[in-house]
Amino acid sequence: MSEPSIVAGLSLDRLENITRHIDENYIRPGKLPCAVTLVARQGKVVWTRAQGLMDVERNKLAQRDTIFRIYSMTKPVTSIAMMQLYEQGRFLLDDPVHKYIPAWKNLRILKSGSWPNFETEPSATTMTIRDLFTHMSGLTYGFLNRTNLDAAYRELKLDGGGHLTLNKLIERLSELPLEFSPGTAWNYSVSTDVLGYLVQLLADKPLDEYFQEHIFGPLGMEDTGFQVREDQLARFAACYLHQPGDTMKLQDDPERSRYLRTPSFLSGGGGLVSTVDDYYCFAQALCQGGEFRGQRIIGRKTLEFMRRNHLPGNQDLPALSIGAFSETPYEGSGFGLGFSVKTDVARSLTNGSEGEYGWGGLASTNFFVDPEEDMVVIFMTQLMPSSSYAVRQELRALVHGALV
Repeated sequence: MSEPSIVAGLSLDRLENITRHIDENYIRPGKLPCAVTLVARQGKVVWTRAQGLMDVERNKLAQRDTIFRIYSMTKPVTSIAMMQLYEQGRFLLDDPVHKYIPAWKNLRILKSGSWPNFETEPSATTMTIRDLFTHMSGLTYGFLNRTNLDAAYRELKLDGGGHLTLNKLIERLSELPLEFSPGTAWNYSVSTDVLGYLVQLLADKPLDEYFQEHIFGPLGMEDTGFQVREDQLARFAACYLHQPGDTMKLQDDPERSRYLRTPSFLSGGGGLVSTVDDYYCFAQALCQGGEFRGQRIIGRKTLEFMRRNHLPGNQDLPALSIGAFSETPYEGSGFGLGFSVKTDVARSLTNGSEGEYGWGGLASTNFFVDPEEDMVVIFMTQLMPSSSYAVRQELRALVHGALV
């Protein structure tokens, strides 16, 4: 008997448009090395496809079990970990951060100047833990290349690399000013790395061990972690950097990658590697109210709370953002506790549902959960930066076009 063309309310024929689109517009022209895409609905994986080469130089085909650097798709994992501790009464969202990091008690705001000679002024507000979840903390990222504070982050290698550790990051940040008074604006930042530090502090164990014990182990995520094990090496993808003229060059060779070594910096903001099926276990748990295959990682009401728009006055990102970068289009999107949240479908100019939430990573990976449609979509590739192409928005159009 032939395979039915409609499964869980999705047309398999129409989902094949994804294969054609990615192949014709991205892989054959050499814009993306590969793509592994997964679409699930009503609690079952309906469609997956692996396309292209996970390692162009070695002519290795991408497979469903290829291991990818997921960068900022680490952030929702860290946010869930932190909210597990919230459920245990370990902290409150309006707690000042300096309650747990005393050296941050008198953080100041950048007025002018460049590092190390900044002119600063007192902050009008106190940074809370919710400000870290929502990226309204006043912290920043060096790679944003926007301000003199970003330049200081790059100089001090605060986005990772070198001999950075979580403790050193917290110590360095205590010596630097903020971009703005916490709670008054939105700026993509190392905030989630600070949450990772707080997970370690509150749980009294290293972040990797906490993740393994409370998220990866229960969900059966055997290929997800801060390091590529020796037995995983053959499945580890190469990473590429977008070049002028829509070409790409090798950015990280999988046989020489820093991911092969035990990291000194456990980045809750961007340190994990994973596979499409492993990340599906996590995303499907979110779609099912915090539970997957009998294992609950977060309470249903806690998750509902996390995926609300937590920006002041229910505003969307354009009203509050001071930067030019996000892993989601600004229009029609708010921000919850660790995810972007679609607040206005028409304003977003991208097909979908209000309440859809998710995030992406620096190497163009992406996932979203659509509670209204009971649907999870995960897209894996390895091209930096994620702003190179609008493939994420195109994927949403293709997936939603397959709903019947």
